[in-house]
This record gives sequence, C-alpha cells and structure tokens, in this order.
Amino acid sequence: MTDTIFEKLATYITTEFLKQPGRILKPDEPLLSSGLVDSFHLVDLSLFVESNFGVRIDDAELNASSFDNLDQLTKFIKDRQ
Repeated sequence: MTDTIFEKLATYITTEFLKQPGRILKPDEPLLSSGLVDSFHLVDLSLFVESNFGVRIDDAELNASSFDNLDQLTKFIKDRQ
C-alpha cells in the first residue's frame, strides 16, 4: 500500500502543481523547503490526502516536518490509516 500512496502523491504533485507529469520526484526530495510546493498548494495537497486516503489533517500539521518530502508524507498517511 505504501508504494501506491507514494505513487499517487508523486503523480498528483508533478501533474497538478509542477505541470511536469513526466518528472520523477525522489522520495527525500524537499518539497516545501525547496519551494516546489508553496503554501497554497499545501492546502490543496492536504485536501487531496484527506479525500484519497481517508486521513484527517489538522491545520497545525501542515508544515515541513510532516510534508517536506514524499517519504515523510507517505509515512504520515500510513501512520494515520
């Protein structure tokens, strides 16, 4: 299931935010701290996570310690399911 989570997140980010569907994101590639994902996209990403993976995210959790790379985000989702 983790690979599916990772793949869905990567596809969503590269397609919707970066507009580069062929881009490969590394599991540890910084998203927020590098500026690939901005604060507006972060809200969209959290809504995507909630609706697609059935987890609840509090506003206070929308930060780089939970969402800065795909590994962190995948683990966050897996821990909540």
